Amino acid sequence: MWNLVGESKREFGVPIAGEILDEAHWARLHSRPCRPKVRLDRQAVFGRQAEIVLDLGCGNGRFLLGSAVWRPHLDHLGIDVLPVVIRYATRRGNQRGLTNLRFAVIDAAQFLERYIAAGGVAEIHCYHPQPYYDPAQVHRRLLTPEFLALVHHRLASGGQFFVQTDSEGYWRYLRDILPVFFIFEDGIPPGPTHPKGARDEKSSPCAAG
Repeated sequence: MWNLVGESKREFGVPIAGEILDEAHWARLHSRPCRPKVRLDRQAVFGRQAEIVLDLGCGNGRFLLGSAVWRPHLDHLGIDVLPVVIRYATRRGNQRGLTNLRFAVIDAAQFLERYIAAGGVAEIHCYHPQPYYDPAQVHRRLLTPEFLALVHHRLASGGQFFVQTDSEGYWRYLRDILPVFFIFEDGIPPGPTHPKGARDEKSSPCAAG
């Protein structure tokens, strides 16, 4: 498929934020492996000291692209275990000239544990984590009490954790467990803090105390 200058693409009927620029104005970002035992250095990664928005399991980057376009004063970091989706996300960010956007291939729990300092990010987003419907597989869910405690520890004071799922069973579990760690709000917030076109799905902003 040809990339047309000024084009704004759609995915599953949902527009992807930002227009594709002339190639001369593309960003030149590359996804790269994380260096062992090195905490995230904002200045080294982004060239400035802005607050960071982190998307766990970012997929093709639809949420982060939108947030990076709408909130240029924030830096955006997406991680996923699938290299192919990170390649797509990186290309899309480059085509839109977004310099406040980075991606990495890594597991979410490993990344938070090894690379993010306590209070190191302003927002953490997790959209549609695998619910594992089979009771024998439930232990594989990402959003365990231990993981949520780690998320809380990595958020800055007053930071926010956003989670969304279309699984009723998973949502019932989250609605019970999230208030243990966060000031919990059951509902979809307005603005760029959730993926566009997802208003029929269960979503929650949670604030870290």
